[in-house]
Amino acid sequence: MAIESALVTGAAGFVGSHLVEALLAQGVRVTAVVRRTSRSQILNDQPNLSSAVDNPRLVVLPVDVAGPSAVDVLASVDSDVWLHLAADAFVPASIEQPASVVLNNVTSTLNVLEAARRGPPQTIVVVSSSEVYGSHPQPIDEHCPLQPTTPYGASKAAIDRLAWTYHETFGVPVTIVRPFNCYGPRHVYDAVPIFIARAVAGAPLEVNGDGRQTRDLTYVDDTVRALIAIAATPAIGRVYNIGTGGDVAILDLARMIRQLAGSKSEIRLGPARRGEVRRLCADATRLREELAWEPTVSLEEGLIQNIDWYRSIVGGSQ
Repeated sequence: MAIESALVTGAAGFVGSHLVEALLAQGVRVTAVVRRTSRSQILNDQPNLSSAVDNPRLVVLPVDVAGPSAVDVLASVDSDVWLHLAADAFVPASIEQPASVVLNNVTSTLNVLEAARRGPPQTIVVVSSSEVYGSHPQPIDEHCPLQPTTPYGASKAAIDRLAWTYHETFGVPVTIVRPFNCYGPRHVYDAVPIFIARAVAGAPLEVNGDGRQTRDLTYVDDTVRALIAIAATPAIGRVYNIGTGGDVAILDLARMIRQLAGSKSEIRLGPARRGEVRRLCADATRLREELAWEPTVSLEEGLIQNIDWYRSIVGGSQ
């Protein structure tokens, strides 16, 4: 189906802002849910949306999705498709402050689902995470058991299954998406942006543990294309992984970024992270076969684009 109007929670975030831009570029009317709303606040406090703020098809909706007014506010929005990305997504924060992360992620998703139940959109895409799987030695398909290793992963497993129950119990038209690690411009945490910032500055790159833990890295443009393709498909409680099907060791990733940045940064091994997953590699066969999606940006190409973007905003070079 063609998407004519969409609501995006987490619209000012890394992936959310890229998604908003892509939807607008396709002529979609977008309601972007953010915590602040004035143009000056978006430009100053939420620069990820600055390029879209003057688009006549964009409506910025201020609401704390985990707050008490969220259900009433969201239920009043008339959009064909809802994409729920809002989350506290920083894994280390869930180890230091587990109650805050779990409460925010579960409550925000519950509010979105309750609002959708009142006046259901045609499709609601709930964005879960590959962290729900924990570590599996083989590429992970959608049938793999959920065995999260951190409170963040557990919160995403909870919202994943909560969304499923709203489809099964109330008939809410839900699709669940489990993206593997996404990277690209505007991302500010996780290994890729941290390594890039330190490599460009010539600072040491610290790798947690032995560096042999692996991740399946998907460039943000490919992730956004997948989200839009999924949102344009009638929701029947389906689950989709988004990933390239190839994983890279974090130590090798650090070396690759150092080389591509032309940096002489030292690479150091540091303490292992508590609860860190050893291997994440996607089996996205379902997405490829059912929706004809393929990743188009190689890891090297994506990292080069990410490094160039970072240098453009800091005005520096190695």
